[in-house]
Amino acid sequence: MSWIRKNALWCAFGGAVAMAFVIWGSWQGIHYTSTTEFCLSCHSMRTVGQEYQTSAHFRNASGVRAECKDCHIPPGIIPTLVRKTEALNDLYHTFISPSIDTPEKFEAKRAELAQREWARMSANHSAACKSCHSYDAMDHGKQSANAAAQMTAAAAKDSNCIDCHKGIAHHKPDMSSGFRERYKQLQRQGEAPTEASTLFSIGEKSLTATAGSPAGKALLFPATPVKVLKKEGNNLQLEMVGWRESKGRGRVITQYMGKRVFSAVLDDSLMANVNVLQTQIDPDSHQEWQQVRITAWTSAQGLISAISPLWEYSDQMLQSTCSACHSTPPTTRYTANGWIAGLKAMSTYYRLNPVEERTLLKYLQTHASDVSETQKQ
Repeated sequence: MSWIRKNALWCAFGGAVAMAFVIWGSWQGIHYTSTTEFCLSCHSMRTVGQEYQTSAHFRNASGVRAECKDCHIPPGIIPTLVRKTEALNDLYHTFISPSIDTPEKFEAKRAELAQREWARMSANHSAACKSCHSYDAMDHGKQSANAAAQMTAAAAKDSNCIDCHKGIAHHKPDMSSGFRERYKQLQRQGEAPTEASTLFSIGEKSLTATAGSPAGKALLFPATPVKVLKKEGNNLQLEMVGWRESKGRGRVITQYMGKRVFSAVLDDSLMANVNVLQTQIDPDSHQEWQQVRITAWTSAQGLISAISPLWEYSDQMLQSTCSACHSTPPTTRYTANGWIAGLKAMSTYYRLNPVEERTLLKYLQTHASDVSETQKQ
């Protein structure tokens, strides 16, 4: 019996040693595969590795370097094991079905990869970021005035770091391909003939006083509703109802009284086609406004019969443009007039052409906090 007992003890001891060796080996494997050297040893990581090495997280005045694991592996044993298990998928895409093994392939998937990582960081409330950066440890007096204001507000809400700090270690992806492809679809839709009596402009369109007249400076702005009065060949006579200030030249037409939601700008040739319907005092500004009806001609292309596709395109533009840096703000964050300054303040951070910017502004203004549901339709 003593012999059996000794064998059992030796087996238990051997099993414990083996288990300890497996645990130690596994942890050493996890530690090694979490090093920056290991991450950048992969051919597919060459592009992001070069970007990382030019960032402030790699070299900075304090000499404190954030390694790959500091951002991409959340702290804690369980979160680390979960993340490592998820990363087994990378082995498939590296050795069996390479998907980012060339700079061209990587660039094509950059947006998808970035959004996936942003979502992961958002889900754990930027745990990796906050393992180094603590709101409590920040001295706002040593920050710039703008940074202090932003970080004080963020600390009060315990905001998610990744909402505002994208593109810190790697280049931000171009998020425009989706909404620009959507715009091409709208253009194709606007080329199809329609018998609808109410149409909406996809982009900017020239307006003239008579059919076929040379284009002047008069423009119909994006997402403006118009009524079709007559059709002659490829030209349409339209009727538009809007507002203008009583004082001034009366060339700028807005969609609502007192709100700078622009519908059109007129030139001298169209001033005779303006009919004043009523005059009111704006209760907010106490200025006098005129509701007017304008008739004008334009080409039949670039108009669609429903506003919803335009708003879907605009919302996609908003999501793509804003999410490259921070969380997408609600359209009700500002008033219709407030969105003019709100969007302009961010103009250095996005790349939109003037028509895209005007369309996005129109969407934000039309869905702003001081625009009623009836007006939004």
